[in-house]
Amino acid sequence: MPRTARKSSAAQEAGHTDLGRRIAARRTELGLSREQVGSRCGADASYVAYLEEKAANPGAGSLVRLADALETTVAELTGATTEQPPGRGTAWLDSELVALGEAECRRLLSTHGIGRVAIFTPEGPGIFPVNYVVAGNEIAFRTSGEALLARAAGTEVAFEVDHIDDAMKQGWSVLAVGEVVGVTDGEAIQRLDAVARSLPWAGGPRTHWMSVTPVRITGRRVAHQ
Repeated sequence: MPRTARKSSAAQEAGHTDLGRRIAARRTELGLSREQVGSRCGADASYVAYLEEKAANPGAGSLVRLADALETTVAELTGATTEQPPGRGTAWLDSELVALGEAECRRLLSTHGIGRVAIFTPEGPGIFPVNYVVAGNEIAFRTSGEALLARAAGTEVAFEVDHIDDAMKQGWSVLAVGEVVGVTDGEAIQRLDAVARSLPWAGGPRTHWMSVTPVRITGRRVAHQ
């Protein structure tokens, strides 16, 4: 497929408005087709396509049903929480902190997302958000070859990923600790390029792969009865 055609197809899939892009992104994240989303919220697939591709202005009831179908909130779909830090809600009285087993931690790490890498820098501790992928036992991310993260090669780092559900006042976090190294093997780089879901959100020449092989993984979940 020509490059321009691929871009056009990707733009259509992502939606043409902020609402459309959020709907398409969440649907893709859940692995749902438009037909499946429509079935969940009592609408036709064509209506889901309309919301994703056109400058739609659905009513409050439609947004509530759509948010439920996409397992999210109206605020998240409409972008009302974009500039707010997560976790602003008041905790439930019966909240508790539950330790997670390693198998559950690895499941939550999944295959890609946004995580944070904690390293020591000449100015002190630093924490850097990165797009990451999981390939086998490795957690890998891309950075600039001159960045502080690249200079941390050969040192022990902490990698953290989490999820906050403001509506239910609950969430989880997973912490992986291990040595970070630069990926220089050509085949390994090709393998990571193949599984990467997107370019780094921060943009720029971030093509230098780094990987962490965890020696310790722990996690916790905030839950309530």
